[in-house]
Amino acid sequence: MNVEEIIKTSKEIPLEPRTLIHMQLVHNKINETMNSALKPFEVSLQQFNVLRILRGQKGQPANLSTLNERMVTKMSNTTRLVDKLLIKGFVDRAVCPSNRRKVEIVITESGLKALEQMDASLEKAHEEIYQNFNTEDLEKLNELLDKF
Repeated sequence: MNVEEIIKTSKEIPLEPRTLIHMQLVHNKINETMNSALKPFEVSLQQFNVLRILRGQKGQPANLSTLNERMVTKMSNTTRLVDKLLIKGFVDRAVCPSNRRKVEIVITESGLKALEQMDASLEKAHEEIYQNFNTEDLEKLNELLDKF
């Protein structure tokens, strides 16, 4: 199905705007697929990203600045994301003993277990997303996207 059919227009869209519309549609489809995979865990993509960052800390605490720097989607509401994960028991938060203005965040054992299940669910979602691509296609796509 082409872009014009998807957005239900009979006019042919010029190349540049067609490309941007196409990229937005692909972005939406990827987000929709990944959000569906995370829905059973009641976790957003951004919350999942925070959990992955914390797992990558290998037991070392992270602060809000570290999380913000490493987020795939840059946002200003990292505090709210951490608060929601705290309520779910997936993270712990404590005041840094050496700098009382700094908050340290770590992933809990419960968060690690839930993240393993989320990883498995997202792996299936990724397979669905990649199903029409071979390795060569993905390499070429990445090469093109690197131009951004």
